Amino acid sequence: MDHDVAPDLIPFSIDLTFEEARRRAEVVAALGPDWDPVAALRSEDEAHTLLYSGLDADQQRTYDVLVRAGILPGGDAGHAAAH
Repeated sequence: MDHDVAPDLIPFSIDLTFEEARRRAEVVAALGPDWDPVAALRSEDEAHTLLYSGLDADQQRTYDVLVRAGILPGGDAGHAAAH
């Protein structure tokens, strides 16, 4: 396989590190100055608690199995399941 650039093609390169930093900056800018990441995480934790509250015994057993398997986050809400 010939790794030389064909004479009719123009070499192209892009700095992905710079582009990722630019993308992240744009996301944060789009969120606006009122975005509070701590409040957002707190709201996610509250939603998780509400979602898994009031389970019947069978649902609770299933939930416990999924937590032990690392599929669902357990007591430390706000953290992704370990894989």
